[in-house]
Amino acid sequence: MEDEEVSRPTAGILVVDDEREITELIRLYLEREGFAVHTSDNGIDAIRIAETVSPDLIILDVSLGGADGIEVCRTLRQGSCANVPILFLSCKSEDADIIYGLTEGGDDYVTKPFSPSQLVARVQAHLRRRRTRERPPEDEQPVLNFSGLEIDLKRLEVRRGGEPVPLSVKEFELLTVLARQPNRVFPLDELYRLVWHTDSMGDTRTLMVHVSNLRKKIEPDPANPVFIQTVRGFGYRFAPDSGCARAEG
Repeated sequence: MEDEEVSRPTAGILVVDDEREITELIRLYLEREGFAVHTSDNGIDAIRIAETVSPDLIILDVSLGGADGIEVCRTLRQGSCANVPILFLSCKSEDADIIYGLTEGGDDYVTKPFSPSQLVARVQAHLRRRRTRERPPEDEQPVLNFSGLEIDLKRLEVRRGGEPVPLSVKEFELLTVLARQPNRVFPLDELYRLVWHTDSMGDTRTLMVHVSNLRKKIEPDPANPVFIQTVRGFGYRFAPDSGCARAEG
């Protein structure tokens, strides 16, 4: 008798791009991997579809007819897709454009032209991370508590001075990876792989933008960070014993 496979619900992906050729190419590659794909060529329709089907991940073009992709992202983040990974597509590859997209709610940024197989790999990485981030190790404390900073691993919440800090999914994951191993220096490429579950291919701008955004939200003085410190020429570390950041319990 053959072993029965444990079935897993098919992940739903919403692809939003006003170039039909790109939409159909992405659909072909995603459906080949077993994903359920929904498509839209404009922002207004995309918001309606997202609220209806509750996708597990959204691929969103920055430049759309009828509504700007950034505005669509902001709207989605205020609704039921607040914690859904959003991957921006754009022909703009300048640092300022990438920083803007990631600051406004994007989890990842893919520039055109792109490799469809690499895009699928990024989609799979984001979905794997989303499935596992709610399952911390059994022997781990449910709350990582540092002086003035609390990271609740079960509720997926962060508090500073007792007040909730709104973080994006990737910001929370980045902070968690660093805080679980205090004082360890993470090379940029390794940290990227741990959070995005794919190779950075030498482009770590996405990581650096998320670090910058995270510092603005958790550091007493983002210009002089005490929690997330830069180790020049190497990477980042979480320093709970630096200055006012002292680990408790």
